[in-house]
Parts: sequence; C-alpha cells; structure tokens
Amino acid sequence: MTSRQHENLPIVHDGVETCPYLEGRIARMPLQKPGRRLTGREFDDLLTHGYRRYGPLVYRTRCPSCEGCEAIRIPVAEFTPRRTLARTLRKSGTAISATVGPPVVDDERVTLFNRHRDERELNLHGGTFSDLDYALWFIHTCAETVEIAYRVDGKLIGVAICDLGEKSLSAVYTYYDPDFEPLSPGSYSVLYQWQLCKQWGFDYVYLGFYVGGSPHMQYKARFRPHERLIDGRWRRFDDAAGASAD
Repeated sequence: MTSRQHENLPIVHDGVETCPYLEGRIARMPLQKPGRRLTGREFDDLLTHGYRRYGPLVYRTRCPSCEGCEAIRIPVAEFTPRRTLARTLRKSGTAISATVGPPVVDDERVTLFNRHRDERELNLHGGTFSDLDYALWFIHTCAETVEIAYRVDGKLIGVAICDLGEKSLSAVYTYYDPDFEPLSPGSYSVLYQWQLCKQWGFDYVYLGFYVGGSPHMQYKARFRPHERLIDGRWRRFDDAAGASAD
C-alpha cells in the first residue's frame, strides 16, 4: 500500500449516526477493510492520513456538516513533559507498574472497561460491552496490537490498547479504575507511551482525535508540542505561540 492507496480500500459499512463526541451532531465514519494484516509502514501511512482502527477495519471521519475531529499526534523527539505533566510522570511512575504484552480479554478487563465508561459518562459505541464486543473491538486487528497493563500493588487499575506501526504508536483506547483518578492514569498512560516510543526510536505517538468541544478530549491539548491534522495538513501547536505556521 503506497501513499493514497488507502482511498481505494473497500468500504464495508457506511452511514450516519449520532456523534459520540458532540451533542446534537451527526457523524459519518465509513469502515474500510484492508483484507489482510497491514505492515508497519502501511499502518504509518494510514495514521498520517488521519485513519483509526476499529477491530480489523480502519476509518476516518467524513461527517456531513462538521470537521470537529482533528487527528492529533506527539512528535516524540521534540516533546518534553513540563510542570504538571512532569509531576505526574514522577508521582504516578513511582506508584504504577506497567507491562507490555498481547491484548487479553477476560472478566477483569471487561468489567473495568465498562465501569470506566459508565462512571465517566462516555457514550461511545453503544452500551455495555460483553467479552465478545471487547474482543471484536480490540483483539481482532489488522495491525500489530499490544496491551499496556497498569497495576498498583498488583491490582489492575488501567489498560491501554495500542497499535504499532514501523515508526509510530497509535493509542486506540485507554481505560482505568476511577478510584485511582488522583494518580492521573490517563495522562500517565500517554507519558508512558511516549517513553516507550523514545526507547523504540519511534517518531510519533498518535492520540486519536482531538475535538475542541468535547470535555473528554481537552486533556490531549496539554501535551505540547503536538500536531493536528487540519484541512489535510499537519499543523504544529507548541507552548509559546499556541500554533505555528505550516
């Protein structure tokens, strides 16, 4: 798959639905089928063009009257956690242990996943997930997919599902036990993924979509410098000026 061949991937489902991010909006996210396991380079190309993975399929938003979803990524070599994020890295890194391995579906993870969504009032992809729903979304994949399990004193308190390209990591979904909110597990997960990418020599951590009007997406803007895909071009947002020229 070379650049722009992603546009020719067959669409297996298309239609409009209620937007999971902005109230009162309509979303369109055509699902496309690669038909085989993607190479790391192919997956990087999809990420560059604003794609996300959903099970064995890929998609990017093509909403009829809204362009609120902006793909967002952290340039690994240029990012340095400052102030609050630096404190989070120190504090949470001391309390939380993390392990990287293949994604797992079991009662412990599915229960934690559903609790995280319910208590944070996240209306994403329908109601309560079963083991099968979890497997279809996370385990069945067209990319190299890993799970980062976060534990405190041996207790599973969070999970990050991540896809790996040749030079990029894509954060598919992170969920955690709300009781451990004081440890900022969501922000710490991003920082841990950034550390992994530094070790692996990766170029980018992709954080999915940034949606300015969604309160659940605001934390992503704190990781600066970052880049957002706007009108087909990646624009840089940094600490000093907010946004630089292309």
